[in-house]
Amino acid sequence: MGANDRWTVDFYDMVEAVPYDLLEEFLWFGDLYERAARNGARHGTPILNSPTGHADPRINLFFRTGSMAGASVKTMRRYAYSLAVWLTFLHVFGRRWDEATPGDVEAFKDWRITDVRNDERVKGTSFDTDRAALNCFYTWAGPRYRTINPVSSVPRQAHASTKPSALVDQGGKPLARNGRDPLRPAGSRRRQVKWLLLSGYEQWRNIGLRGYGFDGLRRPGWRGYNEDRDVAFVDGLYGTGLRLQEWASILDIELPFGAKGRYLRAWLAAACIKGAPDEGRYYRIPRRVLMDSMASYMDEVEGSRTEVIRRAQRAGRYDRLPGVRIVTGYSARTRELHIESASGGSVPQSLDVLGPDERLRLFRRTPNGLEPLAVWLSHDGLPKKVGGWEDTFRDANERIADLWADLSAEELTPEQRERRRSQCPVWARAHMLRHSFALRWYLVLSMVWQPHLDGYTDEQLKDLRDQFGDVWYALSILMGHSHPDTTRDHYLAPFTGLHVDYLMALLDEDEQTALEALVRTAVAATGVVRTAVEVTR
Repeated sequence: MGANDRWTVDFYDMVEAVPYDLLEEFLWFGDLYERAARNGARHGTPILNSPTGHADPRINLFFRTGSMAGASVKTMRRYAYSLAVWLTFLHVFGRRWDEATPGDVEAFKDWRITDVRNDERVKGTSFDTDRAALNCFYTWAGPRYRTINPVSSVPRQAHASTKPSALVDQGGKPLARNGRDPLRPAGSRRRQVKWLLLSGYEQWRNIGLRGYGFDGLRRPGWRGYNEDRDVAFVDGLYGTGLRLQEWASILDIELPFGAKGRYLRAWLAAACIKGAPDEGRYYRIPRRVLMDSMASYMDEVEGSRTEVIRRAQRAGRYDRLPGVRIVTGYSARTRELHIESASGGSVPQSLDVLGPDERLRLFRRTPNGLEPLAVWLSHDGLPKKVGGWEDTFRDANERIADLWADLSAEELTPEQRERRRSQCPVWARAHMLRHSFALRWYLVLSMVWQPHLDGYTDEQLKDLRDQFGDVWYALSILMGHSHPDTTRDHYLAPFTGLHVDYLMALLDEDEQTALEALVRTAVAATGVVRTAVEVTR
C-alpha cells in the first residue's frame, strides 16, 4: 500500500509560529489560531485527511465536541491514529466509514493481528486501543449521523462464572462467557509491569543519553547536544515517580530551589495530573536530582537551557509566537500567577487550572527579551511537547541496541544484526521509571515497618492498619493515586506502612546498597526487574 492510499493525521499546533509567507498569502483569512479556536480546536487537536487530500468534517468534528473535546492530547493522538488505520482499511475495500458493519470490524481485527499479508501486524494490546477508539467514535456518531455502531460490545456480567453465558444478543447469539467482549483479543493484557534497579537505570541512562559504552567509557565522537536536559528529565522521572505528562509540564517557578532536606516538597498542579482532579498534590524531588541534574541543565551561565533561550531571543523566535501570555509575577503562598491583561494591568490565575498546553505559552519579560517559564525546552528554545519525550526514550533504546549488536564477536548479516538488536537486555520506557519508583518505595515501606510488627496478633495488626493505613495507603499517596486499590492492582502485594514524611526522612544514600541487595533477593527469579548487564568480550 502506497503513501497516497492512506488516511493521514495532522495536529493543530498552537505554539508554533506561523511562517511569514503563509501570513501574507492568507491575510484575508484572519488569525489562523483564533479561527481554529472558535471552531473548537485546541493545541493537539487531530485533523484526519483522506487519501485524496480532503478532510471529512464529520470525522474531525469528533475531536472537537463531546467527550473527546476534553480528552488529553495523548488520548486524542492515539485515537486519531487508530481511526486513520481503520479508515485506510475501509478505503482499500471501497467502503465508507458510515457503511461499516460488524463483519468489517471482525475482518479489521484479523488483518491487524493475524493476517500474514500485513507487514504491520500489532499485538492484542495495541488492537485494544483500536477497538476503544472505534467504539468511542461510532457511539458519538450514531445519534448525530444515524449510523450503526459496528463494534460488538458485551456488558460485563455481575458475577463471573465458569459456565457458558446464558445471555443472548438481539439476534439470539450467545454472549461471551463472563461477559467478555468478543472483539477484545484473548491474549491481550491490560498492563505489563517492568522495573529498573538503580544500577540498570544508570546503565541505560549513561549509554543511551550520555554517550557511554558498555565498558563504562565515553564513546569517541559523541555529541550530546541535549545531554544535560535529557539526563535531568529522566533522573526526575526516576526520582519523583511522576507520570511523563506531569513531569514534562512543570514550570521553573514550581521547582523548590533553595529548600532544605533530602526530599524536597513540590506542588503538582491539578490540571497536569491524569484525570484532572479538582485539587493538585504534593510530590517529592530527591535533592541530588534537583541540585545536580536539574541545576546543571538550568544553570544561568553554562546550562543548555539558558543557551537555547538566548539563541531563540536573538532570532526573535518568541516574538512571533501566537497566544503568548506574559507573566508579571507569582505568589508562592497562593500558587497564583499574575498575567498581563489586554488593558495593560494584570489578573491573577491559579496554577492549578493551567494545563500542559496552556503552560507552553507562559513567558516573562527579561532584559534580553521574552523567556519561557516551561522548564523543558527544545533545541530551538521553544517549550518541548510531551510527545517528544517518547522519541527521546526510543532514540536512547535504538542507540543501546546498536551498541549491543556491535559487541558481537562475529560478522553479522543484516537479519542476524536485527535479531541481536531485538535481544538487547538494556532498554526502558518512560512508565517503567514510575513503576521502578513504586517498587523501591514498596520495599522501603515494608523494610522499615516489618521490625515493628513482630509479636503482634492478627487483631492488633488490623488495629494498626486502621490507625496508620498500610503500605498501599502510603504508596498511593506517593504515586498520586486516588485509592490504594489502584496502587495494589498495578504493582505488588499489601503491607502495613508509616507516615509518608517520616519514611521520606529515613531513605538516604547510605541505604541504597542495602535496598538494592534486598530488591535483588526479593525479585531475582521474576524476570521482570532490569539490572545492569555485565559485558565481557
